[in-house]
Amino acid sequence: MSVSREKGSSIFSGFRALGLYSSHLPHVVRFHKKHREFYVVTAVGQCFHTYNVKKLGIVSVSNALSEDISCLAADRMLVYAAYGKVISAFAKNREVVHTYKGHQADVHLLLPFGDHLISVDKESVVIIWDVESEDTYLQISFDKASFEVSAVMHPSTYLNKILFGSSQGSLQLWNVKSNKLLFTFPGWACAVTVLQQTPAVDVVGIGLASGQIIIHNIKFNETLMKFQQDWGPITALSFRTDGHPVMAAGSPVGHIGLWDLEEKKLIGQMRDAHTTAIAGLTFLHSEPLLISNGADNAIRVWIFDTPGGEGRLLRFRMGHSAPPTKVQHYDLSGQHILSAGQDGTLQSFSTVHERFNKSLGRGSLNKAKSKKKSVLYDTAKLPPITTFASESARQSDWDGIVACHQGFLVTTTWNYQKGSMGAHKLEPERFNKNRALNVHATAVDISSCGNFAVVALSSGHIDAYNIQSGFHRGQFGKDSAHSGPVRGVAVDGLNELVVSAGADRLLKIWKFKSKELLHTDSLPSSPASTLLHRDSGMLAIALDDFTISILDMETRRTVRRFCGQRGQVNDMTFSPDGRWLIVASMDCTIRTWDLPSGSLVNCFLVDSAAVSISFSPTGNFLASSHVDCLGIYLWSNNTLCSLVSLCPLPADYEPSVVMLPGTCPSKDDEEVDTDVESLEMAEYVSPAQLDEQLITLSLLPESRWKNLLNLDIIKKRNKPKEPPKVPKAAPFFIPTIPGLVPQFGQVETPSEEQSKVVNLGMLAQKSSFYLQLEGALETNLYEGAVQFLKELGPSAIDTELRSLAPDMGGDIRVMQSFLKMIGTMLHLKKDFDLAQAYLALFLKLHLQLIAEQPILMEEAETILEQLEETWISMQSLLNQSMCLLSYIKSALL
Repeated sequence: MSVSREKGSSIFSGFRALGLYSSHLPHVVRFHKKHREFYVVTAVGQCFHTYNVKKLGIVSVSNALSEDISCLAADRMLVYAAYGKVISAFAKNREVVHTYKGHQADVHLLLPFGDHLISVDKESVVIIWDVESEDTYLQISFDKASFEVSAVMHPSTYLNKILFGSSQGSLQLWNVKSNKLLFTFPGWACAVTVLQQTPAVDVVGIGLASGQIIIHNIKFNETLMKFQQDWGPITALSFRTDGHPVMAAGSPVGHIGLWDLEEKKLIGQMRDAHTTAIAGLTFLHSEPLLISNGADNAIRVWIFDTPGGEGRLLRFRMGHSAPPTKVQHYDLSGQHILSAGQDGTLQSFSTVHERFNKSLGRGSLNKAKSKKKSVLYDTAKLPPITTFASESARQSDWDGIVACHQGFLVTTTWNYQKGSMGAHKLEPERFNKNRALNVHATAVDISSCGNFAVVALSSGHIDAYNIQSGFHRGQFGKDSAHSGPVRGVAVDGLNELVVSAGADRLLKIWKFKSKELLHTDSLPSSPASTLLHRDSGMLAIALDDFTISILDMETRRTVRRFCGQRGQVNDMTFSPDGRWLIVASMDCTIRTWDLPSGSLVNCFLVDSAAVSISFSPTGNFLASSHVDCLGIYLWSNNTLCSLVSLCPLPADYEPSVVMLPGTCPSKDDEEVDTDVESLEMAEYVSPAQLDEQLITLSLLPESRWKNLLNLDIIKKRNKPKEPPKVPKAAPFFIPTIPGLVPQFGQVETPSEEQSKVVNLGMLAQKSSFYLQLEGALETNLYEGAVQFLKELGPSAIDTELRSLAPDMGGDIRVMQSFLKMIGTMLHLKKDFDLAQAYLALFLKLHLQLIAEQPILMEEAETILEQLEETWISMQSLLNQSMCLLSYIKSALL
């Protein structure tokens, strides 16, 4: 049954996202009274994550909203998230319990206020909501030209009072219960960016766009102190409450300034706390801990336990600050994913737990200098990694990762266990005299033993290096391997062959040791990339005409060609068994091609094109990275845990869009998806007989029929040396009838009239098999008799066939019925092995009697003709198949 899936993907379903921790929105800190623990909430796209501050372990992920979150706030019970013109309230950090609609513009400020929620949109309309009833309690409309609301806060101990800051620089204090403007502060002629309550009552910290920080007493309208920051506007403010009068201020360049409020001076600078603007700062209540987050996708916890006053990094969660360009599973466990990003870093993400994540850092030509100058000011830093190869075979001995950098000639080695750059920088000596040449590394591969790296260059050269020493071990080709840039290079699993593809439309196979050219093949179009599956020897070549060719390394012939991609092929990956090739292209599709059948079995769309994909070595997850997305997304393989029908998709198949993992579909979507899935996974039921010319074997184990002719020898060999001893007091048990399927027998009570020596009734009893053969003489239906024999063991079958003879209480006509049963099995060509075994045992037991009875001889001759006809037919089919197979082998060779 072939049913085209209307929605989603039949093989892959979204599991979760890795490496997403923070966006450009400020975090929110909550305190759980029962747990006595602080939690930090950060917005990530359309949902928010909740972490415990103690270990920065993720506690929960909220259900996804329809748009990206634009503002986040929280009170004791609920978390509020604004998206577009709508606000949602989440309970238990997960489920939406309230929705507030009424704004005519996008909401950008939220402030929980007792049983109410204050929201401000970009048109400076303030709405105060009743949290439980979702009704509007009050609406205040400001004139955007004179007072554009840019910050809002509730002064401590000020009942029903709210302080608004504006982009024009003035501040207004309102009583939201009576809807009255109480006081207007003229401000400092600069836009207000942050309003923050200080530990002192009546005193407010005000951050301005000029970089100035004002500590102002709003009760007496008196400025207590001013500070000036030289790094741009103030993005966040926070005050210590553990007895130290210290204020932390965030800046757009990622620095944090620490100010002493008693001595009114700068006491510390935490430079490069984040690589982007500081989004939020929060000192934990009565603790020397500062939490910061930024748009660089990082959350950091700083502890102030040093005498200098500056904080040191205590714990952090960090992902890529720019989209990843290449992802690849590191080892055979499938639990670690290496990721290279546009931010220049190489990181490892664990699919088990975030505490196993590690960052290998950013590449630099001089690592010692970069440590002194910091990463941002490193003049010798390397450009982002474009591609890399990894091998864990010798990771304990030396480096196991080799990476190519964007537009850079030198390839670098990395050490996974140390979590840093490696010891060597691989560079050919031929370009030492003329470094001005625009030559860069384009592709790289590591041998399966982990000893050698093969690096391809845009000049057409291919070089081999020893990873342990970093020494050059030769080049492929006398002058160059290709006349144009090399687009792909791969080493086979036995270190015997190296295959390369160049922009000159040539595919070349080289000897690994001697660097000798073995084979050259022309490609229909210029290649874009290559991928070798070492176990099967299949090489996938993505061409510039959006097609994919599959080359068999053993026969050196193209065995498959896949068409259908409508955009550039970004990346490819094989399934662990080499049966599937998953392709990601710029048309936003992820396609799964089945190599044995040469057909497309799965295809789905994503909102953002996948730039890199990697299939887990264990086959449980597909990892993908996408355009303008900071995370790595995992897709679970449904075929491991459920039945999936992999029917070839029709030529006019239109894939549907699947949301990236980390988003939760609605209940309606889940119900529809379940219905479609039940249609898709309709199990194919094989008929009892595929073709009239073929024979069908039984599914019984060989022990049930193969040893029937040697049963007497087996019994003699297994005969016990001593007779079994009867126990003195046998336990009570219900008698059972012998057989493979246990059946309880009737308990017979001894009768006084019945003889204790011989039970005459038992001798006259006929078996069920005997009765079925008698009845089949009239009906000619032998299915019941065959099924009865299938359920018996070898000894029981031997007993049944012996009892068919007249001297054992049987009859000649019943023996004739048995031969007719064998003839019926041969005619139907079902249970062919059982028919041969039963007939062989029958002939062994009753051959002399058959020769004496003409009626039995006639049936035996009929069976002989059927046997000869069946064997001749099967022999011709086997010969035809062997001939065809030999022809195909000779044609390929």
